[in-house]
Amino acid sequence: MLLLSSSFASLIEIFAPLFDSRVWSYAQLLLVGAVLAPGKRTVSSVLRIVGLGSEKHFQNYHRVLNRARWSGRAASQILLGLLLGAFSPCGPILVGLDDTIERRWGKQIQARGIYRDPVRSSHSHFVKTSGLRWLSLMLLVDIPWAGRVWALPFLTVLAPSKRYDQKRRRPHKTLPDWGRQMLLQLRRWLPDRQLVLVVDSGYAALDFLGVLANRRRAITCITRLRLDARLYAPAAPRYPGQIGRPRRKGARLPSLQGRVTDPKTRWRSVTVPHWYSAGPRTIQIATGTAVWYRVGLPVVPIRWVLIRDPQQQFRAQALLCTDLGVAPEQVVQWFVLRWQLETTWAEVRAHLGVESQRQWSDLAIARTTPCLLALFSLVTLLANDLHRRRKLQLRCSAWYSKPQPTFSDAIAAVRQHLWTYAPFAWSPKKLDHTETSRLLLQHLTDALCYAA
Repeated sequence: MLLLSSSFASLIEIFAPLFDSRVWSYAQLLLVGAVLAPGKRTVSSVLRIVGLGSEKHFQNYHRVLNRARWSGRAASQILLGLLLGAFSPCGPILVGLDDTIERRWGKQIQARGIYRDPVRSSHSHFVKTSGLRWLSLMLLVDIPWAGRVWALPFLTVLAPSKRYDQKRRRPHKTLPDWGRQMLLQLRRWLPDRQLVLVVDSGYAALDFLGVLANRRRAITCITRLRLDARLYAPAAPRYPGQIGRPRRKGARLPSLQGRVTDPKTRWRSVTVPHWYSAGPRTIQIATGTAVWYRVGLPVVPIRWVLIRDPQQQFRAQALLCTDLGVAPEQVVQWFVLRWQLETTWAEVRAHLGVESQRQWSDLAIARTTPCLLALFSLVTLLANDLHRRRKLQLRCSAWYSKPQPTFSDAIAAVRQHLWTYAPFAWSPKKLDHTETSRLLLQHLTDALCYAA
């Protein structure tokens, strides 16, 4: 039996109805063990860290991932509800959508592909890597005790390679196809809330934007826009009795590239409070509305926002927003928060062992990485509970001081609470503090060797 504090238990028990009673006991242990285990997040390492290295029926814990019946989508909906209740009970919901490559090799991993490595590649140097491509939808919310916005994953899907789909003779879904399906699912979960999506330029496609914008309850999308995009004025209203097919666009408008160099363009200075990781920054913006149109694709009305740097440290760039009523300053502030998604990718690799799992079953692969990403959000919820009880400590050193907690402080506080609340009543045996410390020291040493 697993003993937890009442607040932690009430939070985790919300997921219990998704599992069979026997499976839930194993899943609950894997969940807590994944928080405690440093280094690799394999089932074996989780069992060792909780003192079950001698468990003869270890296969029961593997079956939670590769055989048991439970819905990851239902778990995502529950997690989203917890996050909204804790950090965003009202107002617009800001979400980010991004993909990452989990570097994996092996013939038994069927869905892997060969992709461009975004970390190791540059404009002049192309690096390919073998792995799995994951697409994650993250909630962008302000964490009061952290003093900044965090990107909290709640829904993650595997986007198989094109070769994987060809072998199974089924249509291949691109990243915008998967992203559109995820966002429509989010809209079904939250039919009455305003949704705002920030994405990179890979999703600046008319078929993707058109599905989100041309709905009864539209999803506002903010992304980059090419400076040479073909923009038009809105179509003129039809007069009574006019025959013929309705026009979809008006006259062609000047390109955004021409507006950058046009001396008649009206620029005004605004200060963005959080310009990526550089703090407040003053930029110049120009804005307007237009219709983005290409033959055979949906017509999307947009607000375009041109950005240039008075210090000339970056080139002029353009953003688009599918909601014409959003202020241009708000468009810029929302878009720069997309950088928090990259921070989350780094944190889950550093502290939650993403890319260290070693499952070979297709079902286990499809479940493990989304669970580890969701664990980032769950640890944040647990740390938020500790903060309310003033038990979230800030870890500093003589050579490194920080004014507010980070995710490393959050997971350290959660681990400390789990270790000190009770000397774990794991079955089949109890561990005393000496054995617990020995196991933790052993796994920390293994983690350092693995990192080296």
